[in-house]
Amino acid sequence: MPTTLEPLLIAATFLVAGGVKGVIGMGMPTVSLALLTATLGLQPAMALLLAPTLITNVWQALVGGYLGRILRQLWPFLLASVVTVWLGVGILARVEVRWLSGLLGALIVFYALAGLCHLGLARLVGRGRHAAPINGALTGLLTGMTGSSVFPGVAYLQSLGLPREMLIQAMGVLFVVTTLALGSALGGQRLLSVELGLLSLGAVLPALVGMRLGQWLRGRLSESTFRRAFLSGLLAMGGYLLVRALAG
Repeated sequence: MPTTLEPLLIAATFLVAGGVKGVIGMGMPTVSLALLTATLGLQPAMALLLAPTLITNVWQALVGGYLGRILRQLWPFLLASVVTVWLGVGILARVEVRWLSGLLGALIVFYALAGLCHLGLARLVGRGRHAAPINGALTGLLTGMTGSSVFPGVAYLQSLGLPREMLIQAMGVLFVVTTLALGSALGGQRLLSVELGLLSLGAVLPALVGMRLGQWLRGRLSESTFRRAFLSGLLAMGGYLLVRALAG
């Protein structure tokens, strides 16, 4: 963990990440993780994203009218994801962090390539009776190890064929519960210092400003063009993290 954190770098990162979320409706944790892991390291990056991710997803999780149905239908998936976050953070605390940074890079590369090549990630996850706890457990494990809940979590939710508004709300619920579990687990492993907690709280404002700017830009940009540029940037950043980890 670095001894000196750069508040301006953190603010700029969440301004950009919030802008991405404002334009396409998701991507803030992935963008902030990629940028902050490359500059500050994986463990500080995971701690710093806690407050902005939680605050920006609470509204998404509560609004939409499907919360009760989501909890009734998805509780095995959500419960498994929360429980295994603790296992993932336990691994984070004990394994050489560069390998987990490389794992994060590999996940980002996979996610970016799937988007650029229009591969249906939802087809890679099952929908059988045991799919919910299995995908939930893997989502929580990877969240605890890398901070990313995107795969297979979002892919599994997309595979269920939920109505669009319910899917958006379900993703918000997933991000809220995994973020709460991640914060608790990081604190339990003494990986969440007071300094990091305060910096995370301070990053909420730039994230919200970025979201508002992104929403303003949404009607002025081609979303498909922006999404391709976003995924290309993620591909480059994920590749950098992966190569750096392998190079030692």
